Amino acid sequence: MKAVIWTRYGPPDLLRLAEVKKPTPRDDELLIQVQAATVNRTDCASIRAKPFFMRLVTGVFKPKKQIPGTEFAGVVEAVGKEVTSLKAGDKVFGFDDKGTESQAQYMTIHEESAISMPEDLSYREAAGCFEGAHYAYNFINKVALKKGQSVLVNGATGAIGSAAVQLLNSFGIRVTAVCATESIALVKSLGAEKVIDYKKEDFTRDENKYAFVFDTVGKSSFFKCRHLLQPGGAYISSDLGYMAQNIFLPLITPLIRPLTGNKITIFPNPVNIRGSMLLVRELIEQGKFKAVIDREFPLEQIIEAYKYVEKGHKKGNVVITIGHNAPEK
Repeated sequence: MKAVIWTRYGPPDLLRLAEVKKPTPRDDELLIQVQAATVNRTDCASIRAKPFFMRLVTGVFKPKKQIPGTEFAGVVEAVGKEVTSLKAGDKVFGFDDKGTESQAQYMTIHEESAISMPEDLSYREAAGCFEGAHYAYNFINKVALKKGQSVLVNGATGAIGSAAVQLLNSFGIRVTAVCATESIALVKSLGAEKVIDYKKEDFTRDENKYAFVFDTVGKSSFFKCRHLLQPGGAYISSDLGYMAQNIFLPLITPLIRPLTGNKITIFPNPVNIRGSMLLVRELIEQGKFKAVIDREFPLEQIIEAYKYVEKGHKKGNVVITIGHNAPEK
C-alpha cells in the first residue's frame, strides 16, 4: 500500500511517500481502507516533536509510529475476532491524538477509536470533524457554561475555533468571534452573534465583558485578556504561551483571585476522545455541526499540505484525499 513515512523528527520535507506492507488487525482492531485524512496542528507538532515533551508520547529519539496522521474517514475492510461494535463494510470516522497512522491507504485501530458515520456525511467532511472539535470541547467542559452567557473566541476560523463557535452556539451561548475580514461571513454562518475583525481593530480593546475568553490559536495571553473577563471569568488557551505560562498560571491564579479580580486561567487538558466524537456525531445528525474545509491535497502532495498548515492561516481543516489504485505488498 501507499503510505507517508516519517522516520525522524524535523520539517515536512523529511516526509516521503513509499510502498509498505498492508497492516493486519489484532483481535480488538479494525482494518480500515482510508478514504480521507487531515493534516492538522497536532500532526505538525508531532513530526517536529515540538514542544519537546511530546517525545514522551511519540518517541524520545525517533517516532514510534512511522506513519503520521491522527484523523481519518474510511471503510472497515476487516475486523478482529473480539470486535463487536462494527463490521466489514461500515463507514467510519475517528481520531486519536497519539497517532492513528491514517496518512496511508490502510490503517488498523482499536474499535473504540472509530465510530460509524452519519449516512449523508461525505468522507472529506467526516475526516475533518474531530481534532478541532475535541480540543474545542475540552475548553467548554472545563467551565460551567450557562445558557445566554457571552464567550469570546479568538481565532474563530481555525479547526478548533470554528468547532468552538458551533459547539457554543449549540449550547445556547452568545458568541463573539475574532477573525479576519474575509472570514466574517463564514463565522457568522457558524453561529457567531458578533464578529471582531482583527485586521481593523484590536479585540483586546473591546468594551464588552465575557464569562470566558477562548484563545483557540494561542496568540494572546491571560494578561492581555483579563480585563475582558467578568468577575469569576476564565481565560483558556490552546497554546502553552510565553515561557509555558498557560501551564503555570492555572496553578497560580486560583490562589490569588483577589489580585486578579477573581479571574483565572485554566489549562484545557484534552481527555475522553470517544466522548467528544459521540457528541460531534450527535450534533452532525441534528444539523448543528459541520466540518469547515479549507483545502484538499492528494496523498502525493503531503509535504505541501503540511507546509500550508504550518503557515497558521488555514480556515478549518486541510483534508488529504487517498486513492487506492497502487499495487499492494
